Amino acid sequence: MSFSLDLSEEHRDLRDWVHGFAEKVIRPAAAEWDEREETPWPIIQEAAKVGLYGFETLATFWADDTGLSLPIANEELFWGDGGIGMAIFGTTLAVAGIFAAGTPDQMAEWVPQCYGDENEPRVGAFCSSEPAAGSDVSAMRTRAVYDEANDEWVLNGQKAWATNGGIANVHVVQAVVDSSLGSRGQAAFIVPPGTKGLESPSKIKKHGLRASHTADVFLDDVRVPGSCLLGGKEKLDEKLARAREGGKASGQAAMKTFELSRPTVGAQALGIARAAYEHALEYAKERETFGRPIIDNQSIAFTLADMRMEIDAARMLVWRAAWMGRNDEPFTAGEGSMSKLKAGRVATWATERAIQILGGNGYTREFPVERLHRDAKIYDIFEGTEQIQQLVVARAISGRHIQ
Repeated sequence: MSFSLDLSEEHRDLRDWVHGFAEKVIRPAAAEWDEREETPWPIIQEAAKVGLYGFETLATFWADDTGLSLPIANEELFWGDGGIGMAIFGTTLAVAGIFAAGTPDQMAEWVPQCYGDENEPRVGAFCSSEPAAGSDVSAMRTRAVYDEANDEWVLNGQKAWATNGGIANVHVVQAVVDSSLGSRGQAAFIVPPGTKGLESPSKIKKHGLRASHTADVFLDDVRVPGSCLLGGKEKLDEKLARAREGGKASGQAAMKTFELSRPTVGAQALGIARAAYEHALEYAKERETFGRPIIDNQSIAFTLADMRMEIDAARMLVWRAAWMGRNDEPFTAGEGSMSKLKAGRVATWATERAIQILGGNGYTREFPVERLHRDAKIYDIFEGTEQIQQLVVARAISGRHIQ
């Protein structure tokens, strides 16, 4: 019997490869694209050229039976920059939505179209949240009605906070097909490129992750072929019938997508936290007051020690959840939510501590910790707020429906 926390040679090679791209390509461009608040298409194209952006790479990551490739790659990308990292990796949420509910044929058809190719990279968007339905997916109002005569689904509604919304080649849209069943009456649909009725008039101006495009998406009589219902009509009819009879739910598509992605999102937060810690550590070694480096002061040194400890602890939770998810181990204590909750808290806390260590310099845009702090905050909010993650964990450990 053996046990080891050492990374395999393949994992170390992956880490070093992505880290090199983040260091040489992403970091030098981070401040510029944050200020521009635009999608960094040239960097996405560079990522595609080296094989870091594309469905083949994602498939390779997902094939790793340890589950660690995705969090390792994400931590390094977001160590480079959160906004550019999200611009590169945001498509994965749409892909996760297709994997969660789609058939093999649908995956083969639509996943490559989410990415395009190195000559003309594309992005995908997953549209679930709405102005009045974020954490509470049962409040969703976007409707999908089946037109049997034409074998088409007609979608109407508004989606909010969609990463790549409006600029995506492929939109994956969550909609209600039977409002009487609450969240169990929902399904996911592919909206193909160029479909009429899907509009996104403007992007959202954000506090952080500003190089990543976020927008509301409006659906006005959007007609998609019957084949664009992820999972197919027969499977949907069976699910709805089971729900109407009071049978056990096999899972809700939007929640399945988030379950797949939470450890990976936690790894993104870790990358931002680690970058802030490393900047603060280096600054503390070089900055002198009263004739000595400030790291010689206990208050600074102990803060840095706590930062390193919290980052390492959060990584262990992320890696555990990633391994469990990949190996179909049940999250009996809400381990997936636990990992994202802890990593998000660490990111916001560590980046704030970094600013404090840098003092006035940390509050300026001349130093990267100010941007890191802005980028970190969203990890307490999106893909389930801090409070929603606590609720998931509390329900799991108590066995009760806590509200």
